[in-house]
Formats: sequence, C-alpha cells, structure tokens
Amino acid sequence: MEFIEFLDRTEVEIIKIIEIAGYRTAENTKLCLLSENYVGFLDKQKKEIIICTSNAKKREGYTPLRKKNMDIYERTALHIKKALRHEAVHVAQECNDGNLLKIDKKLSMNPSKKNALHGSKIISGEEEKEKQAYILEDKPRLVKNELRKYCL
Repeated sequence: MEFIEFLDRTEVEIIKIIEIAGYRTAENTKLCLLSENYVGFLDKQKKEIIICTSNAKKREGYTPLRKKNMDIYERTALHIKKALRHEAVHVAQECNDGNLLKIDKKLSMNPSKKNALHGSKIISGEEEKEKQAYILEDKPRLVKNELRKYCL
C-alpha cells in the first residue's frame, strides 16, 4: 500500500494496534470516488480503514516528478497521517461500544476544520464523534493511547 511510505513511526504503531483490534487498512477503494475532498473513511461493517492516497496526492499536486519537492511531499503526508489518525479515533470509539472517548474537555477543534466537519457529518450522521476525531487527529500519541485504552 502506497500510503505507508508517507507515515511516521507513530502512525505505523497505530496501524498495528487497529490490526490487533480486528480492523484492516485498504487504499483507494470506491468510497474514495465520492469526492476528491475525502482522504479517509471507516467502513464499520467491513472493519476497514480506507485511505484515499490518490485524493491526498491530487489535493497537493503530488506527482512522481514532484516527489522530491519536500513541501508538496510533507503536505501530502500530513493529509494522509491525519486521515489515518481520524479514522483510528473512530475505531477507538467503536471499541468503546460506539461511544465517545473520555478525553480532556479542554481539548477543542481547530475552527479551520469546520467545513470538513460538515462534510463528515453528512456522511456519518454523528457530529460529536466526528468533532472528537477532528480534535484528536492532530495528536498522534493521544490517538495511539486511546486505541490502547479502548481496543487492547
């Protein structure tokens, strides 16, 4: 899977935990065709996190010729890492019997994610769970810890 080359060690550890919890990862499935704006999904029925690597690359103008442009590479990698973490939060929520995680109430969502939240809410219908995923997607170690707490 191509998206793995964009990950840091923490995200690789997140994948290992979700696999132990009975989930797997997939890349560029039909769900990714819904919109180029989406970089990740959780298919609860299949117990599968889907990463839309092609969408992340399109959004940032990443091509094999531009692979050496570190700015484009880093922005593409950031989209992919955040998508993986976001969907991993949903896995932790599922491990918590479908409930919200018990996280610090002081943590808040970056206002710049308001449009993304709206799009996610339309697909999932679960605003609070989406908000929690957007709050935590910027905190890789916290995502890993929540997965350990609820899924292992």
